[in-house]
Amino acid sequence: MTEVRTVHTADLDAATLAAARTLLDEAFDGDLTELDWEHALGGVHALLWAGSDLIGHASVVQRRLLHAGRALRAGYVEGVAVHRAHRGRGHGGALMAALERVIRNAYDLGALSSSAEGRRMYASRGWLAWQGPTFALTPMGIARTEEDDDGVYVLPTAAIPLDRTAELVCDWRDGDVW
Repeated sequence: MTEVRTVHTADLDAATLAAARTLLDEAFDGDLTELDWEHALGGVHALLWAGSDLIGHASVVQRRLLHAGRALRAGYVEGVAVHRAHRGRGHGGALMAALERVIRNAYDLGALSSSAEGRRMYASRGWLAWQGPTFALTPMGIARTEEDDDGVYVLPTAAIPLDRTAELVCDWRDGDVW
């Protein structure tokens, strides 16, 4: 039996944080950087437990996205992973359902940057591929992020109309900006 729990980073103990970091390291084949891990902290985590074993993780953190002359409060999804031995059973969808509830009730929209492998799952859940050009608000000004154009997805809410062919600008952060 599995259970998804949502909890803010501030309420996670050291052992759970370490287990989540280990899970993400394994899921991303050792390619998870310190900055990638940092990006997953400071918001709400969806944790999937099988008994006392952590087998899935995803988090949503607040970011600002600029769209059509407005600064939007975005619930940005980070660190989505399911342990290899438990994949293909709908666990990724269960993690996302928990975060989508948070996004719909607390943010103007959801956003994420997906690997090629994850795009089908996000699209099946109603996430929409961003079709317009992407940018980042860097310390030197707004810079184009062409390499991210194909991987940005949004989850619209009823509150904000989106033109997915327009420019989308994310706030600055070290490491991968999207």
